[in-house]
Amino acid sequence: MRYVSTILAACALASATAAAQTIVKIGAAAPLSGPGAHQGKDIENGAQMAIDDLNAKGVKIGGKPIKWVLQAEDDASDPKQGTAVAQKLVDAGVAGVVGHLNSGTTVPASSIYHRAGIPQISPAATTPTYTHQGYETAFRIVANDNLVGAALARHAIKKLKAGRIAVIDDRTAFGQGLADEFVKGVKKIGGAEIVSRQFTNDRAVDFNAILTQIGARKPDVIFYGGMDAAAGVMLKQMKALGVGGKFMSGDGICSEKLPLIAGDALDDDKVICVVAGGIGKAQEPAHAAFAARYKQRYQLDVQTYAPYAYDAVMVLAAAMGRANSAAPARYLPQLANITYQGVTGAIAFDAKGDLRDAALTLFTYRQGRKTKLEVVRQ
Repeated sequence: MRYVSTILAACALASATAAAQTIVKIGAAAPLSGPGAHQGKDIENGAQMAIDDLNAKGVKIGGKPIKWVLQAEDDASDPKQGTAVAQKLVDAGVAGVVGHLNSGTTVPASSIYHRAGIPQISPAATTPTYTHQGYETAFRIVANDNLVGAALARHAIKKLKAGRIAVIDDRTAFGQGLADEFVKGVKKIGGAEIVSRQFTNDRAVDFNAILTQIGARKPDVIFYGGMDAAAGVMLKQMKALGVGGKFMSGDGICSEKLPLIAGDALDDDKVICVVAGGIGKAQEPAHAAFAARYKQRYQLDVQTYAPYAYDAVMVLAAAMGRANSAAPARYLPQLANITYQGVTGAIAFDAKGDLRDAALTLFTYRQGRKTKLEVVRQ
């Protein structure tokens, strides 16, 4: 009888503890299906690690214990599905959102979060349009395409000594926007010619026609605005057609999966890509520790965005802590003015919601492994 009473008492205590906890739900939106699913899952995994760390630390808001919950939704890299996901998260009562991955889903979704007054931090979307709409709810913790395009253009001309450059983009908000900024950068620096400008789409798998046209122009560099799923196939077809030149792009291709897609077409130093964030020497130990924890937990390497998603959740939680409230209207002013040291570096936002003092990291691939070249700041 005493045993039963003890069990009942323990259950009652557990029930009371659960009842005393405040549930704070964070939304995560990214492609969990389709060609970008590995990048989207990377975002979800990083966000989930942050949620679990917050729960393990027993983080409180306003002196009350919090149970943090992640609600992850699949936007399939589709703008229409992205807005549907955004509305679903709003209806679910999330306190903040980490996402989306693609610029093409991030921008239309941002208007829905804005109308609901829910803060959104993208760990990946780079189009300047996202933070230039005047939405006080829109933030990002990576550099935007203005910086990425200029950095890649400078590297192509100054470091690679490229005189003839071909440009391809996938006509998405991200791919076309990045290619446009790259072209602007090339023209501003001078000393190089855009010898071909070609277009494809983000679902294409046959690039032979445009690569044949480009190959005839003998480019020193081929720039691609798009994601790794297409880039890997493109590299294979370049090799089959004998199309030379370095291959450059942004963080959409700068993943650990690119070598698996490209196979033996990924020669050493063939690809130059940039991640719209920079891990300096001082931050390398924390980033390496995160990557090791991630691999131990998921049996996967970090693709690109997991640490940025992790930091996005932590920044939301920090702002709530400073406001002593998880209510978006209460903690949003704290988020706008926050200074936070994350896994990816120092995080603070400018008046538009862009990352202050944003850094970029240039990578290449050697022996099938992504290899850091340098961290640059504008």
